Amino acid sequence: MADIDRGRLAEVLEGERAEHHRRTPQSRAAFEAADHLFGRVPMTWMNKWSGGYPLYLATARGNRITDVDGNEYVDFALGDTGSMAGHSPAATVSAVQERIGVDGGITTMMPSLDAEWVAADLTRRFGMPLWSFSLTATDANRWALRIARMVTGRPMVMAFSYCYHGSVDETFVIMGADGATEPRGGNVGPAAPVSQTTRVAEFNDIGSVEAALAHGDVAVLVMEPALTNIGIVLPEPGFLDAVRELCTKHGTLLLIDETHTISAGPGGCTQAWDLKPDIFVIGKSIGGGIPSGAYGITEEVAASIRAHAEADLVDVGGVGGTLAGNVLSTAAMRATLGEVLTEAAFEHMISLATRFREGVESTLGEFDVPWSIAQLGARAEYRFARPAPRNGTESAAAHDDELEEYLHLFMSNRGVLMTPFHNMALMCPDTRQADVDLHTALFREAVAKLMVP
Repeated sequence: MADIDRGRLAEVLEGERAEHHRRTPQSRAAFEAADHLFGRVPMTWMNKWSGGYPLYLATARGNRITDVDGNEYVDFALGDTGSMAGHSPAATVSAVQERIGVDGGITTMMPSLDAEWVAADLTRRFGMPLWSFSLTATDANRWALRIARMVTGRPMVMAFSYCYHGSVDETFVIMGADGATEPRGGNVGPAAPVSQTTRVAEFNDIGSVEAALAHGDVAVLVMEPALTNIGIVLPEPGFLDAVRELCTKHGTLLLIDETHTISAGPGGCTQAWDLKPDIFVIGKSIGGGIPSGAYGITEEVAASIRAHAEADLVDVGGVGGTLAGNVLSTAAMRATLGEVLTEAAFEHMISLATRFREGVESTLGEFDVPWSIAQLGARAEYRFARPAPRNGTESAAAHDDELEEYLHLFMSNRGVLMTPFHNMALMCPDTRQADVDLHTALFREAVAKLMVP
């Protein structure tokens, strides 16, 4: 197994930082002049970009981005899945322009005919017969958890250690000693200690799932079919089927969040792996860049909701928002689902992700580097551990700030963008084989520079 010389890493990282500063002076100036933005950015997570400041956008189209300094990039970040359809896909742009044009309307508190079309297509893809819209998957998850607690009469939510479901307080959890629920560090001002709202389990550990559900107070288990935001952690054979069986056994609803894992195919993991959720959440990608989200429910869950005549779902019930399901977002979703994120598009994207993974594996094998790469359909991600992590705790332990910054800057300094939160690469319909091969060549060069002579 090859050693990585940390002194060498520090040396080459400093060189990449200097190159980043040299080639992006206007981005740096814009950041330093942003005196009226908290954290100097529109959203504080934008400070996750490597190099001390984010790149500032000039243009984006397909899988190409140009920054304000005129540097062009092959974009594998794609809005952390929000632009999985590519930047400004033609069909989506056309639908949005038509809607916001003369007499089009953006939000009116009225539905359009697009909403039913979108819901029917989501049913075709994911199986849930009934849908309601939001503007983000975070909101869809929040509202779905409230509904689950109402219909089951149970107070607790269950989530996996180091999972991610947007900024939902109940899901910022890690597993402590003896299976105790502990807060994931950094959550800001939760309304209540997470141990009072949530039980925790480890992904791929069915015993921990059974132990948490055995308390009999869990309304809903919220999960991704593969962990993503902590690095891709794939389910082991039989794990997801066992989770479904245990939820049924213990009277707990199963919520599957495919906001990221839709990369598995046009119907996500739910279609590809024949999963059977009670509640389903999707967001980001289905609007082609226009804020969009949705949750779907089974007929059984719908019947349970209707049985609560006291629930005010049309006003003060805490489910919904004035802009949710507006006619602009439903127009964008209809165009994106109908014309961009098609079966053929996914075949193209998945084949390129496979080529991406194989290119990384070739370098890891050549240099015997103790890292790994996982692929989930059109999405792939390398992790600084071998073998690949099998749960969120192991994946979190594999994080390495210096290595991550080095690889991100090495790539961006040579015209390739990876997702700033982690080492994820996503393909879109506009991604080309040459783009993947460029990453393969650069990844080999970056790793070779780290090796002990």
